[in-house]
Amino acid sequence: MRGHEFRSKTLDERDRLNTITEQVIGAAIEVHRTIGPGLLESAYEACLVFELRERGFKVEQQKPLPVVYKNVKLDCGYRLDLVIEDRVIVEVKAVEKLTSVHEAQLLSYLRLYGCRVGLLINFHVSMLKNGVRRIVNQFPDSAISAV
Repeated sequence: MRGHEFRSKTLDERDRLNTITEQVIGAAIEVHRTIGPGLLESAYEACLVFELRERGFKVEQQKPLPVVYKNVKLDCGYRLDLVIEDRVIVEVKAVEKLTSVHEAQLLSYLRLYGCRVGLLINFHVSMLKNGVRRIVNQFPDSAISAV
């Protein structure tokens, strides 16, 4: 693969990831506008799954995430809230405040699953834009800047 082909493929993947995350955030805003803050995470997760599937996305819910230790897959009970198009992990929260522990958890999930981008969405806020964090793990445009 030549340099420009690699860059083009990387840009295409970056664009796909950006489009998916933008659409997920839009769907989350719709859920938040409709039902507001104050419910359990499970309610927001169910509504978000419904909204994303209505928009045509492939959504996996509560997907098991094994830990590979010394080439052995171990089921440690980890579950990914949502996996969108097998490319974006979404962790749904309904907490007073997102913390660095929530971010570290999502970053660990991204690394274990092999995803490049994830969204941490906290529905327990008055305006959803204040409850969204985008976490990246070796995002495609980082490869371009290294070339």
